[in-house]
Amino acid sequence: MSKELHDQINAELKAFQENPAAFMNRRPVKQEEPAAAACGSSPIFDQAAIDRHDYVEARDLLRKHAADSGRLDEQAKALFLDNDRAENLTDTFSHSGLRSMEDNGLMSARLPEQPWSDDYWGIYLGVLGKRYADPGFPRSFDWKENFDYIQRNPAAAVVASGNQKAVNQLSPSEKYDILVGDKQFSLTKQMWEEGRGYYETNGAVEAWMGICHGWAPASYMLPRPVNPATVLAADGTTQLTFYPSDIKALASLLWAKAAPRAKFIGGRCNEKDPQIDPQTGRIIAQNCFDTNPGTWHLAMVNQIGVSKRGMVMDATFDYEVWNQPVLGYSCTYFNPATMKAADSLTTATVAKAGFTNDKFAAFRGPQTDSIVGIVMEVSYIVETMPSQQFPDGPQKDRVATVKYLYDLELDFSGRIIGGEWYQNAHPDFLWTPAQGARALPSWEARNPVNPADWQQGQSVPGMWQQVAAITSEYSKAPMAAITERLIQLAN
Repeated sequence: MSKELHDQINAELKAFQENPAAFMNRRPVKQEEPAAAACGSSPIFDQAAIDRHDYVEARDLLRKHAADSGRLDEQAKALFLDNDRAENLTDTFSHSGLRSMEDNGLMSARLPEQPWSDDYWGIYLGVLGKRYADPGFPRSFDWKENFDYIQRNPAAAVVASGNQKAVNQLSPSEKYDILVGDKQFSLTKQMWEEGRGYYETNGAVEAWMGICHGWAPASYMLPRPVNPATVLAADGTTQLTFYPSDIKALASLLWAKAAPRAKFIGGRCNEKDPQIDPQTGRIIAQNCFDTNPGTWHLAMVNQIGVSKRGMVMDATFDYEVWNQPVLGYSCTYFNPATMKAADSLTTATVAKAGFTNDKFAAFRGPQTDSIVGIVMEVSYIVETMPSQQFPDGPQKDRVATVKYLYDLELDFSGRIIGGEWYQNAHPDFLWTPAQGARALPSWEARNPVNPADWQQGQSVPGMWQQVAAITSEYSKAPMAAITERLIQLAN
């Protein structure tokens, strides 16, 4: 542990000792890697909305939509309070104690392949109908202003003009419709319809609404598109260049609209101001306390460190879009009795029987034998603005690191059985699709096709063109075979 980190941890623990309730309500310390910070992204909520916790209701509405469409298992969430087990999430579950984690070099880990950043494709901008490369596109917070621009400058007219630069500046969904010969522009129409209902009902489309729930799993379930893929449209003449951002957009939409059910653990807190213990500031409502720190720690170590495969966490405390792909973690210890940073598991461990100044004594599990303090820094991928830059690579991603403080309860054998958060702003839930799962719209799920059947230099197969239009209209998604083939061509 560096002296800087040692001193920083001690300062934070001192602040907790002096005023636990105030510390519990602090936002976690977050930083961005230098290259990531340069990419930037506009806040979805202003500071006043963050202070009001408006993101809590917004996030819950997003989860409800995901559950209603079958992408998340709502039953699993309802059962969580009786089923708080990391092994229900992780691909491999081989470590349940801190000693074995330490002995096997699992105090820190980072995925061997970094999930890729993408836009969350806001509904107010037309989702994949957003012409992000078109300098004339308004990028207004008013959905109708953006929609009217597209109506005045239809994609069909752009193609008819023969202006290749203007064709390249079309939106991802417009390029897709042209690729498959869909003269009705079904996918693009569905993208703009996403916002019409909200606009006509409320007079506005909230800026936070988008498809982060599709981007987050797609970012590690599908390979990163590195270079542009230039392909022949269904008309046999038009050349279409799909930049990495265009292909990522199709992948994110595919996983938003046609993803398989996810493995899911964690609470579902939809209260802006849940009841708290006045002495410690700890949240009392169990559904807002979860994910339990023990479950969190076991999931991080066994999924990221052991299984070396990604998962998605809900970063609740900020303006970000809540579904963030985890990249890695790093842990160190503190002693919860002395409230000092510790350099070893031995010096960080406190016997429950002798822990007389335990502020969370009333909440400890009956099987708790000892308690260990943990400081975990978690790195995760953050949204970026789409662009026509290439090649794409990890250096183009936006990576944030957040620090969480908590303790872990161990039974007599040293097995992790629970814990207490030292911050109320912590991840509510974790989820991931099963290893090797594919996102498949309903037709492809019944009638699998091979992406390799679309030969390079040729238009997409005629049968695909018919299926693509139906899939766009009814599944509101691109074909998986086309999306996956574009990734192959980009690499």
